[in-house]
Amino acid sequence: MEKILYVEDDLSLIDGLKYTLEVNGYSVDTARTVKQALAVFRGNSYQLLLLDVTLPDGSGFDVCREVRKSSSVPIIFLTASDQEISVVQGLDLGGDDYITKPFRLNELLSRIKALLRRSAGFSKAVFLEANGIKVDVVERRAWKDGSLLALPLVEFRLLCLLMRNPNHLLTREAILDSLWDGAGNYVDDNTLSVYVRRLRNKIEETPNAPRYLLTERGIGYKWVVE
Repeated sequence: MEKILYVEDDLSLIDGLKYTLEVNGYSVDTARTVKQALAVFRGNSYQLLLLDVTLPDGSGFDVCREVRKSSSVPIIFLTASDQEISVVQGLDLGGDDYITKPFRLNELLSRIKALLRRSAGFSKAVFLEANGIKVDVVERRAWKDGSLLALPLVEFRLLCLLMRNPNHLLTREAILDSLWDGAGNYVDDNTLSVYVRRLRNKIEETPNAPRYLLTERGIGYKWVVE
């Protein structure tokens, strides 16, 4: 049974969503503060985190920031704001997806299923290696010049997709279809740009003048192997 940590301070929302998730076959732990969430997370193993952005002692962003220091567990933000700055901040910190309140339960369940499916999708024992980057697909880890990279799920998937298609231009549409299982209609084009920029900052010596992850403006991206 897949285990989810749900971080939310509103008791009425906790009861309803926890019940829905459990009815749909998930095991759910809950926390109401940043401090409690981090304590629970460190004492357990989870397949996915649901993080409300606004918490009494901080925010879901604070939880994400700490979790990403040691884990690439998939993270979905639940936010009452659809402002771009809030969404971008969550993705920049390592979030994999977000959904704006109020949301439909069926949509949230679909997002959870898709993210868990993608997380479990790397099942072949294979290593990818080029340009000083090495990827262990099974363990879902990546290194740059021997140093471990902190890559959340979507960044990891993006890197694998690019490395599996060296020197080949991938259109933005093809990348979105691959990353979001062909259901990327709820992910706008700007979101992909955020992931690409974040990945460049981790793998390029000079992110503003990239050597490996190149952009074909208005079309897509290419992983250049030297």
